[in-house]
Amino acid sequence: MRRKDRQITEFNEIIEIIKKCDVCRIALNDKDFPYIVPLNFGLDIQGDQVFLYFHAAMKGKKLDLIAKDNRAAFEMDCDHNFILYEERMSCTMGYASVTGHGNIEFVPDENKYEALKILMRHYHAEDFKFNMDMMKVTTVLKMTVTDMIGKRRNNIH
Repeated sequence: MRRKDRQITEFNEIIEIIKKCDVCRIALNDKDFPYIVPLNFGLDIQGDQVFLYFHAAMKGKKLDLIAKDNRAAFEMDCDHNFILYEERMSCTMGYASVTGHGNIEFVPDENKYEALKILMRHYHAEDFKFNMDMMKVTTVLKMTVTDMIGKRRNNIH
């Protein structure tokens, strides 16, 4: 990272950024170009290991790519704000972001319910009642995060 002054390496600070984000973009390997897709996600922490959960249809390009190569990069960001420096006649954007890498696996049917509860908890604080029939037509993915780093641009000159 070029701007070390914006780098965040402290685990709990990175987790707080993740908790504020509502979309996680994953990049998958697809021949000549990466395939990037924005996804809703859930966060689970076991000790110092981070897991991200995603849901999808039963078929599709991202599932085909994961089946071929389950390595992925991810990015999420939040706290966007326009920063205007009138005296310098310039501007920038404030933000907080987390990027990293991980390995994605398909969650087996018997573990889908718990995984979807983790995902829903990220958006909906109380317990969410699932339509159990929908789980039959939902693929659930689990990313084991192998590394991650945070970055923040504040409203500081």
